[in-house]
Amino acid sequence: MEKEILEHGFNFNRRRFLSRLSLGLGSAALGSLLIPDLFRGNGADEEGFTPGMPHFAPKAKRVIYLFQNGAPSQQELFDYKPKLREMWGQEIPPSVRGTQRLTGMTANQKEFPLVGSFVDFKQYGQSRAWVSDLFPYTAKIVDDLCIVKSMYTEAINHDPALTFLQTGSQQGNRPSMGSWLSYGLGNENKNLPNFTVLLSRGIGNGQGVYSKLWSNGFLDSIHQGVQFSKGEDPVLYLRDPEGMNRQDRRDMLDNLAQLNEMGYQEFGDPEIMAKVKQYEMAYRMQTAVPDVMDLSKEPDDIIKLYGPDCLVPGTFAANCLLARKLSENGVRFVQLYHQGWDQHGNLPFEIAKQAKDVDQASAALVTDLKQRGLLDETLVIWGGEFGRTSYTQGKLTKENYGRDHHPRCFTIWMAGGGIKPGIVYGETDEMGYNIASNPVHVHDFQATVLHQLGLNHEKLIFKHLGRRYRLTDVSGKVVHDIIA
Repeated sequence: MEKEILEHGFNFNRRRFLSRLSLGLGSAALGSLLIPDLFRGNGADEEGFTPGMPHFAPKAKRVIYLFQNGAPSQQELFDYKPKLREMWGQEIPPSVRGTQRLTGMTANQKEFPLVGSFVDFKQYGQSRAWVSDLFPYTAKIVDDLCIVKSMYTEAINHDPALTFLQTGSQQGNRPSMGSWLSYGLGNENKNLPNFTVLLSRGIGNGQGVYSKLWSNGFLDSIHQGVQFSKGEDPVLYLRDPEGMNRQDRRDMLDNLAQLNEMGYQEFGDPEIMAKVKQYEMAYRMQTAVPDVMDLSKEPDDIIKLYGPDCLVPGTFAANCLLARKLSENGVRFVQLYHQGWDQHGNLPFEIAKQAKDVDQASAALVTDLKQRGLLDETLVIWGGEFGRTSYTQGKLTKENYGRDHHPRCFTIWMAGGGIKPGIVYGETDEMGYNIASNPVHVHDFQATVLHQLGLNHEKLIFKHLGRRYRLTDVSGKVVHDIIA
């Protein structure tokens, strides 16, 4: 018997030895997840980048992205083209149209009549920026905005274009912009996720949004966007089950952490420890989320600023107000998606409704951040995945028309976060079909956003399956002309 015990004692192979040796290190790693400030170190990856540390001093700390899903028509909102009214119903010149690829919806059209906007424009602010009458509230804040009229992309259909803007790839399965920022900068508030998502929908044709748009891709799952809903439970499964109190949940998580640590020692999968961190975040969110989602304490002047819809859960206005609260509480990236901008037909009626949904609240968000002293450190972005054609899709009448997808040029605006206020950057030709000056590719836009948060887009790299990936793939340049 003693001989068997002795033999068992010496039966200590390399795997078991390393497993036992790493117990202390594993406990330390677990401790650093449960108590993030327990240890501080360089932690640089093989590319020399230290997650959670910017490359240089940032001008912005956070981003609020008001994504207008479905592609707003720039001709009806910001890109004033009186020439289109003059040429109403005339065929677009071949020299202007060129070899532009068409969607399946207009590929069989024999005629491509030009159509001017049904709505009037005026110039506002010291910048003298043209803004449509559909956006009276936005018109009042043009001197806080940088309006970029020369955005372009290669994608001509919604899903690849939307995925490209959010992840840098048309195919998906890549980390979204919010995930890259979470990985690159770390969090400011340990009780809330780095990256949150809010959805709303207007009256028009709503293109789908999918969880792949806020996916962590090949980054640790702690960097995935957390969707907040309009229901009684803003984050699903966050509440304790019936019969379980706070201490029971704490004990359960402690025991689960020990089991996960054993699994980590056995398999060495870093995703196991990422799950532990997610459980702990969920536990802390139980207190933080109800507080940040509570709008009852907002003063009357703020409710008036955003409009009465801000008290209706799930509306764009309510989500804008929540975005401000999340951002001021340290959430790095707040992503709003407002669906309904896909106006292939019935454009005059539908775009007017969409504009009314978003105009006041978008302007209110910028104003609210500014009066709180938060706009300088918060980058606000407004825009869709591509633009709309200068010619009509289908039959043109005086009362009604639609516009097809147009990747060659579209308009976005940016505010705060170290971006120059009160400027219009880039121009399109007199028919609004091609870029005439200062083109800004999607990767240029992404590179500029990262730059404002202190990240070099060429150095924010993650190695996966033998390849070095980045948000801007192998291109992109910072648009220094729009940086203050």
